[in-house]
Amino acid sequence: MHARVRSTTWLTPSMVRVVLGGGDLDGFVMPGGDAPHTDAYLNVAIEEARRRYTVRAWDEEAGELAVDFVVHGDDGVAGPWAKRAQPGDVLEFQGPGSGYRPDPDADWHLMVGDESALPAIAASLEAVPEGVPVVVRLLCDGPDHEIPLTTPGNLDLRWLHRTGDDTDVDLLVDAVRTLGFPEGQVHAFVHGEAEEIRAIRRHLLAERGLSRADMSCSPYWRRTMTDEAWRQVKRDFVAAMEADVA
Repeated sequence: MHARVRSTTWLTPSMVRVVLGGGDLDGFVMPGGDAPHTDAYLNVAIEEARRRYTVRAWDEEAGELAVDFVVHGDDGVAGPWAKRAQPGDVLEFQGPGSGYRPDPDADWHLMVGDESALPAIAASLEAVPEGVPVVVRLLCDGPDHEIPLTTPGNLDLRWLHRTGDDTDVDLLVDAVRTLGFPEGQVHAFVHGEAEEIRAIRRHLLAERGLSRADMSCSPYWRRTMTDEAWRQVKRDFVAAMEADVA
């Protein structure tokens, strides 16, 4: 499948929204039908590489699909493409597929991540049932990297800002460790830098008593590694992470 770039908009210094239209988007259907928006995803193909990206928004009436890309200079594949994208450029993809969706039966929701998880968290917040508590902790490089987030739920949002020193690796896990958890069953979404996510996952399972079924947890990238280097070791890392807590 393919579509063409209609517009690009920089949301932050490191995130660009690409709006696609035309091509094979005629008849495009989001997973879930008439259900609230979910973290649906596309398998995007760029320069013979395939990467998974969240569908940030689908405007059926306009036939326009929005995808938010994190850009770190010239690192990676999709980010540099999005940085240079111009109206008329073609993007090939497969999907949409069904990703994480907030459990409508949960008593409250926990969403934790960094810029790499921000599009998925932003989309997922829109599917939280009205009035249900949702606690969000997001890590970024500073106030200009924050974006507005909306949800029908009762939002408890805190942005954490990196300082550039060694304590940055502990910001997210410390924020989760010091949380006062609301009463009831939680459904958690924990995605971001590999070592940070591993520490948070271990804390939630071993100290907070969550089960694997209570959360969606994935390391998107790893500090000090390029995208390609991380992809080479990710499977082994995930296996070791899964073995942390039996």
